Order: sequence, then C-alpha cells, then structure tokens
Amino acid sequence: MCKFAPKKNMLFSMTGYGRGMRSYNQKTIIVEIRALNAKISDTRFKMPINYREREMDLRRKSSEALERGKVDVSFTVKIGESTDATMINHSLFKKYYAELQQLQTELKIKNPGDLMQTIVRLPHIVADEEESVTDEEWLVATAAFDDAMKDFMSFRKQEGDAMAIDLSSRASNILNYLELVKPFEQERITRLRARLQQNLEEHFKSENLDNNRFEQEILYYLEKMDVTEEKVRLAQHCKYFDETLKETKNVSKGKTLNFIAQEIGREVNTLGSKAYSADIQHLVVKMKDELEKIKEMVANVV
Repeated sequence: MCKFAPKKNMLFSMTGYGRGMRSYNQKTIIVEIRALNAKISDTRFKMPINYREREMDLRRKSSEALERGKVDVSFTVKIGESTDATMINHSLFKKYYAELQQLQTELKIKNPGDLMQTIVRLPHIVADEEESVTDEEWLVATAAFDDAMKDFMSFRKQEGDAMAIDLSSRASNILNYLELVKPFEQERITRLRARLQQNLEEHFKSENLDNNRFEQEILYYLEKMDVTEEKVRLAQHCKYFDETLKETKNVSKGKTLNFIAQEIGREVNTLGSKAYSADIQHLVVKMKDELEKIKEMVANVV
C-alpha cells in the first residue's frame, strides 16, 4: 500500500486537496495539491526554476498515491514578507522599454497603453530566483510535500468513506428491488395464460382447441419470460460490488467498480426486456435510477 495512504482503506475519491508548509531560514515553503477526476493519471508540478531539477524525485515518490486523476502540485516559496522568490531582469526590462518607445515614435502611436504592464508580461522579465538549492533546503521542501500528500490522501479517504457508504446503500437498494420482483413473476404468467385462452376461445370454439398445442405455446412464452438467470447474476454482481467496496488490500478500485456497474446494467436491461409486467418495469426503472447514481460516483473513484 502507498506510504501516504491511511491504513484500513475502503475507498479513495479522485478529487482532493492537501496543504503542507515548512520554514527554512527566512523562507516559507508552501506545497498545495489539488486533484479532479480523470480517466488517466495527469500530474503537473508548478515550482520555482531552481526546484525543477529535482521534480522527478517527487514524481517517483508520489506515483503510487497519485495513480489516477488530474493532479496539480504547486510549490510556493516566500521570503520574509514578500511572496514568491522572484526578481525583475532590469537590463532586459530597459532594453524592451527603449525598443518599444522607439517603435512608438516611428509608427506614431498616440495611445500605446500601459508599457509597464506590457513589458512585465514579456518572456524572462520576471523570473524565479535561480540560486542553487542546498540539500538542507530540499529536505525541508520534501517534508512540506510529504505533509501536503498526507493531508491530500486524508481528504481523499474521507471523501471515499462517504462515497463507499452511499454506493453500498445503492447496491443494496437494487437487491431490495430485485426481491420485490418475485410476487409479480407468477402473476404475469397467470395473466398471460388467461389472455391466450381468451383470444383462442374468441376465434375458435372450445371443442376445437388443441390443449397440447396450447400448453406448448404457454411453455414457449414462459421460456421467453424466464428471468431466473438474470436475477441470479444481478444478485451476484451486486454482492461482488459491495465486497469490492469493503476490500482493504486493493487501493485502486475505480476501474473494477466501473466494470461491475456495467455488468449490473446489462442484467437490469435484460430483466426489463423480459418483464412483460408494468409492476416489474416500474421496479426496473428504480434499479436503473440507483445504477445511474452509482456510475456517477464510481467515475470519481481512484
């Protein structure tokens, strides 16, 4: 299990936020981690230039925890009362300013706008301070990152726990609706038999009816209407879904739960197509409603 993950894990949400802060000399190092759901892993680091050479160390360290989702990791270094450790390239600023002033004169531009703001946006005018990072400072920065990761994973865990309770409840609801199907199964067969008998008697005299053929027709329809296999598979899928939710060994469950949800949907659809009963169709609609909510949540599971 990932070193950042809380123990006895049930489920992790893909969305999350974590923050860590440490001090080193006159600097304050702040690390923030934000994540949204995504089908793949997309991790982006934003850090001062002098930290970037060590970015791969952090990627390797966090690759297991940040398995899925769109994740943004931001390093901010504050010095004293100021914000990011940045500086203005004075010589390049003056050069840009002189050239823009010259162009303004040559082109006879009357309203050039705010040249100061324009120049600040040009490349390499404002740059992170490029002094080398000592091993001691990097250890502090790494500690801030670890704090942020623990906070981030704790957030994911709390969200995941709430989702696990809801998902388990909805899978249980589908099973409950499945139990309610039973009373209507025999009822629809009785109605079918009566309807066929009535139709035949309307077109043929009762003494001309072939009872053997009639029973064969009934058996044909019964075979088409039989939902025993669908009910067994649907119950198994729902139970397997709940077991997967409660599994403690596997951290990444999103893809597995999504696959099981698809299988649940397949059996519910087949049950609906074989219903031949307004009451059963009503229960199938309720199952589908629960399933759609399951799919929405599973899309946000790591």
